[in-house]
Amino acid sequence: MDRVGDLILFMRVLDQGSISAAARSLDLSVAVASQRLKRLEQQLGVRLLHRTTRRLHPTPEGLALAEQGRTLVEDLEALTTSLRQGAADVVGTLRLTASASFGRQYVSPLLPAFMARYPRVRLSVNLTDELQDLVSSGYDLAIRIGALHDSRLVARKLAINRRVLCASPDYLRRFGMPRTPEELAAHECLMLVGSVGRQDVWRLHDAQGHLHTVRVNGRFESSLGELLRDAALAGQGIAHHSTWHVCNDLREGRLELVLPNYTIADTGIYAVMPQRRLLPLRVRAFVDFLAEQFGDVPPWERGGHFSEAGQSSESFISK
Repeated sequence: MDRVGDLILFMRVLDQGSISAAARSLDLSVAVASQRLKRLEQQLGVRLLHRTTRRLHPTPEGLALAEQGRTLVEDLEALTTSLRQGAADVVGTLRLTASASFGRQYVSPLLPAFMARYPRVRLSVNLTDELQDLVSSGYDLAIRIGALHDSRLVARKLAINRRVLCASPDYLRRFGMPRTPEELAAHECLMLVGSVGRQDVWRLHDAQGHLHTVRVNGRFESSLGELLRDAALAGQGIAHHSTWHVCNDLREGRLELVLPNYTIADTGIYAVMPQRRLLPLRVRAFVDFLAEQFGDVPPWERGGHFSEAGQSSESFISK
């Protein structure tokens, strides 16, 4: 920034016609201004000004620097002005990524209301089930489900992610309802293939809190939860799903809970951001908006099988 400051001083000298006038306009002493101009010339390796007793005149190199440098200075001033305004108002482009299914079902319907509330915000949304690197990809925010591992990120919990086992009534009529977790090993199970590999080990707790770990098998696996839901609805097997994904199917009887007296450990649904000293107001506004819309009990748990109140949103925490 010293070189930028020296460039601003040089432009001011050309505009004011003298070092003393430029120094006064920037609240500098003439001696300091002269030293900084000499330093700029030394760094560039060229003479920028011809000094006479009456006036300073730019050299050809000084004219070239002035022609291109003025644009740089004006762009920098415009940028800093915009950033100052952005720090005091909700403006700018919010770059967001979220899982395809959750984003389509629960984030997309909220976006028009957010944009109406904050008309100076632009949205750029990427829905994908591939885990995106927020820092290198330039995202402001991600909605992530499950355990968080990246220490470069900051997260705010928006909702509990409850998980259940479920299957279609047709599948259960044909193959029977498992009575214990161990019986899952004899069933067709639909498996998610994620960033940590094939999720074929299912863990359930009984009413006494004892853990049951079962390695399951099946003929169908996918990296996309929508396909597993479709397969479950088609009677192809037992699925391990988040309640947000299958709540309507359970309420309307298209799917039934399997082993309802056993529980699967909850995870979380998080708003995740790169660590920054100053969080842009557009990011904080969007996270607060999501927390407000989801509430203490998120939409997918209101009524039906999932009326138990979830945890309230938490404050920003490092992950």
